[in-house]
Amino acid sequence: MVGRLILVLGDQLSDDLSALREGDPTTDTVVMAEVQAETDYVLHHPKKIAFLFAAMRKHAARLRQAGWTVRYTTLDDPENSQSIPGELLRAAEATGAAEVLATEPGEFRLISALEDAPLPVHMFPDDRFLCSHAEFEAWAEGRKELRMEWFYREMRRKTGLMMEDDKPAGGKWNYDHDNRKPPKDGLDAPGPMRFTPDETVEEVLDLVRARFGNRYGRLNDFWFATEPGQARRALSHFVKRSLPLYGDYQDAMVAGEPFMFHAMLSPYINAGLLGWREVCKAVEDAWKAGEVPINAAEGFIRQIIGWREFIRGVYFLEGPDYTARNVLGHDRDLPEFYWTGETDMACLRECVRTTMDEAYAHHIQRLMVTGNFSLLAGISPAQIHDWYLRVYADAYEWVEAPNVIGMSQFADGGVVGSKPYVSGGNYIARMSDYCKGCAYSVKEKVGDRACPFNLLYWHFLDRHRARFQSNPRMAQMYRTWDRMEADRRGAVIAGGDRILARLDAGERV
Repeated sequence: MVGRLILVLGDQLSDDLSALREGDPTTDTVVMAEVQAETDYVLHHPKKIAFLFAAMRKHAARLRQAGWTVRYTTLDDPENSQSIPGELLRAAEATGAAEVLATEPGEFRLISALEDAPLPVHMFPDDRFLCSHAEFEAWAEGRKELRMEWFYREMRRKTGLMMEDDKPAGGKWNYDHDNRKPPKDGLDAPGPMRFTPDETVEEVLDLVRARFGNRYGRLNDFWFATEPGQARRALSHFVKRSLPLYGDYQDAMVAGEPFMFHAMLSPYINAGLLGWREVCKAVEDAWKAGEVPINAAEGFIRQIIGWREFIRGVYFLEGPDYTARNVLGHDRDLPEFYWTGETDMACLRECVRTTMDEAYAHHIQRLMVTGNFSLLAGISPAQIHDWYLRVYADAYEWVEAPNVIGMSQFADGGVVGSKPYVSGGNYIARMSDYCKGCAYSVKEKVGDRACPFNLLYWHFLDRHRARFQSNPRMAQMYRTWDRMEADRRGAVIAGGDRILARLDAGERV
């Protein structure tokens, strides 16, 4: 009996994968491949490539130990076709298999590639997520607005996490109000658990260094977990060491502290080394045991079963053209300092260099520093979308695109967020210590030393007034702008024009 092929992708490194459940280890062959098409559709950070290749190789070994026949192609195999469809075709020719079982990929690009593959591919739902496509579509149908908070409440009810009968634990669904403390002196942020590379990881690091060492991002000091056991240790470390203060300081930013109290588990969850259930259960158990406060546990669980699931639902609901949206008509090129960190703005310099070093930045650094600036400056959403997809180890289009096109850049016109997430320099000054080391003054609102965020904030509101002045969440901003003296408004607009002209000229900002 000729078996079938079972495709396992680099972000499907879970033992309980739907395609594996449909297969038979006595006859079917698992196909896994490191291919140039996946490293190069955007030029991924070398740490992301190293993490995935190492985790893939170890997953293939675990599958073999479980009794599966695995056909694994390394990137440097001279016979490698360097594409997923090409490797499926090679595997079919070698085994005689005539069909492929696959779990649905998380990007329309790959779904399309499999649909056009040279042999039949049967795709099964990726049920590692809490909410199916059909369930999200049913929830979204007929709603004027898709708001995460209402979706999140349904997911809490569905899972029973932090619920008391049909009511939320503590009497509130959301404790975000308690999760916005600025950093204080003496905070001891433990950071994530780090792992010493073993032989498999070292082999991958040598390969990635040789092939991708000249890309954006640094490969040195690689410490990621690359197998489920390590990822679970990283989860335990977070719950014990960081979660108690995660809620209070999840929006705080400190120079030289790239992780603060954040979990740094998203690469492991998104690649399949950890599942949402075990992560949320560990957090809920710590709360029930009195080891962490309710605002920390609820805030973290909301990110997993609320925001993560909501974002995935939006991506598949809105369709393949979502990444091309640009309702604000922004078309400025991405500044060079996003690739180099060479800028006089201390906040952006810190966040970009952290991203270069770690293939990571936490959500406020992404939303309110790099994303905020690109939105205020009118950067092309397609270019900033490409940047985020390239530089972060946890970025896959299903999670990255709605966060950037929608939440960060408002390029979808309000599908994800009810208003653009923009701010002047005061927010960054309140939530970080970045402004202390800046060439600009956050206290100055006009003039050459004025913080560019201050100037561009009002410039953005002024040039998009027709769209946003009737938004009830932005009415106060426009009232403040209108109360300013005409001369001052003119000076602000002129200052913003100068900043934008310097960006267009490629000058240092």
